[in-house]
Amino acid sequence: MLVACFELGRRLFVTQARGTASFIIRSPLDVCEYVRDMRELRKEQLRGLYLNARNTVIHDEVISIGTVTANLVCPRDVLLPAIAHSAVSVVVVHNHPSGNPEPSDEDIAITTQLVQAASIMGVKLLDHIIIGGEEHPYRSLSEMGLV
Repeated sequence: MLVACFELGRRLFVTQARGTASFIIRSPLDVCEYVRDMRELRKEQLRGLYLNARNTVIHDEVISIGTVTANLVCPRDVLLPAIAHSAVSVVVVHNHPSGNPEPSDEDIAITTQLVQAASIMGVKLLDHIIIGGEEHPYRSLSEMGLV
């Protein structure tokens, strides 16, 4: 519990120091830098970065935490914070604890669902980024032409 308390404090300090309200996302590399702490997670974690019209992060939320090899994703859970925070767009990020950022068939399928659902809601899904290890830091599904 003590370690968990220190980790929560560290994350709060990093968020305040980084200033979510002043971080602009221009590329997948910017996202990778913003969520660099996800590289060390032992379980899959899905995060949503919610952006205003100028691609400034206005909200950052952990949507779900899965297991070492899987994470359940529901489009509703991804898009609800976008509506609540009046976000114009969203970037979905999750990690692969194995260090291999190549998307699975499930990653591709959920990305397709998210693009469709976001479009219906009037929100743009800018990217789905998978965080890997040091050797292969990330994979952008937008750069792959899947968003």
